Amino acid sequence: MALLRKHRYTILITTLAFAAVLLVVPLLMRFSVQRLIVSVASAPPSQAVLVLGASVVHGTPSPLLAERADIAIALYRAGTVKKILVTGDNGALTHDEVTPVRKYLLAAGIPPADIFLDHAGFDTYSSIYRARSVFGVQSLIIATQDFHVSRALWIARALGLTAYGVVAPGATTSSFDYIREIPATFKAIWDVVTRRTPKYLGPAIPIDGDGQSTWY
Repeated sequence: MALLRKHRYTILITTLAFAAVLLVVPLLMRFSVQRLIVSVASAPPSQAVLVLGASVVHGTPSPLLAERADIAIALYRAGTVKKILVTGDNGALTHDEVTPVRKYLLAAGIPPADIFLDHAGFDTYSSIYRARSVFGVQSLIIATQDFHVSRALWIARALGLTAYGVVAPGATTSSFDYIREIPATFKAIWDVVTRRTPKYLGPAIPIDGDGQSTWY
């Protein structure tokens, strides 16, 4: 009986320790980049704003994705950035996260030449890696939600970019989004440590060129 109680105690301690690690690592990541989270008004001049991909609804940006695009529009109008890099999953003809954002930006009056599309931003790591290696971005502002901004900024800084994040002010997120970030945080660390190369890279597309060349 005593052996059984000891076994249960060991399991309990192990479980609590594992849970603590799951919670502490994302919190430490958040702490390490907290100073890099800024407002539209305080964001420093950068080469581009990165609109990270999210779902679309009937060919239009979801509320979450529209919030990210709105940040990009505000930064562009403020003169903080000269280019907008829209990244997302367009790995199939039936799934396109970038073209709806392009149309959204055009409707807001953003000049076509200043809108770049990255069709192979299949995840956050790939999007930021490609921003650096394909588009030649060295300084950027990441437009996303609070649950996502810490991981995105940590990846960008780990890849050697000068990066800041602006959090969307809307209320389209839920507690599930924060829970989902826990395994995503560990995946991000693994990607950086192993220096994972995205599946697709391709030729260089300088961010200071004409973005319309990426509209296919």
